[in-house]
Amino acid sequence: MAETLETVLLLALPASGKSEVRRYLANLSPKECSQDFHMGPTVQLDDFPYVHLMRRIDDELAALGKPRIFFLAPDKPFQDTKDWGTLIQLINEDHEDLVARKRRRPKSAAVLLMERLDAAAVKCGLPARLAALDEGTRTGVARKLEEEAKKMLQEKHAGYPKSLAGKTLVIEFARGGPQGSSFPLPKEYGYQYSLAQLSPAILERASILYVWVTPEESRRKNEARTDPNDPGSILHHGVPIAVMLGDYGCDDLEYLESHAEQPGTVTVAAHGRKFHLPVGRFDNRVDKTSFIRNDKSAWKPEEVQAVHQGLKGALGKLHAAMQARK
Repeated sequence: MAETLETVLLLALPASGKSEVRRYLANLSPKECSQDFHMGPTVQLDDFPYVHLMRRIDDELAALGKPRIFFLAPDKPFQDTKDWGTLIQLINEDHEDLVARKRRRPKSAAVLLMERLDAAAVKCGLPARLAALDEGTRTGVARKLEEEAKKMLQEKHAGYPKSLAGKTLVIEFARGGPQGSSFPLPKEYGYQYSLAQLSPAILERASILYVWVTPEESRRKNEARTDPNDPGSILHHGVPIAVMLGDYGCDDLEYLESHAEQPGTVTVAAHGRKFHLPVGRFDNRVDKTSFIRNDKSAWKPEEVQAVHQGLKGALGKLHAAMQARK
């Protein structure tokens, strides 16, 4: 087992502070990350950019007078909850490409994106919805999405390190269920479903850093961070209230941890195996992270200290658990 945490799943409800934690880690020196957090330089994957582009595709379809494919409406949840798995399959593919340093040079980045969305959906039991569109519609949507898709592909390639040795891969995603749900959550909602969709290559090395907030605090912070002029931003995007209540009204991490086969872990049954992922909690129920969205020059020492010590405790727990597996 490496001394450095290899793969950290950064999980929480929307606006809980996940992206701010990523930004904080990115601003630390390698020595601080290693000594205090047992982390190497971070390499990061996130499913939010795919959610944003799925909504963009729907908007372009609507502009052409065609039915939306992914979401019930611009401010509503997925039409089919299996698309939570579609997002994980895209992360799996990004992980494979990252390890192999695979660079794609398509004639159209938007067409590639649409093909990838279809292929990921098929793995989750959904049809290839974009391929089913008539050629004129597909071409029209691709033309509108080309610049965004090209930028996303370029950023993906730019994020490849020469080697993952000594690095910590941080994979961020949010999952939950309808407000008032009982547990276990219905199939395809929550972490129970999405964690089981991750590839063995990810699960074998993964531990969970959970940013702990209440659903009420998640909704408050979501409203506070929303910049309608920057809907694709990791730090400033807003989740519609119908989605906050219907998809993120609760989450099942505490339930999964309390029902795990080993204390301090989440049991993931997947690929004919069982994976026991250690869990460390960063308590953000009283907001510690919103200041990180500001310019670093405005960060106050006491704010930095609160975040630093909270993360140090949570990541130290993960490191101890992973070392115990040696």
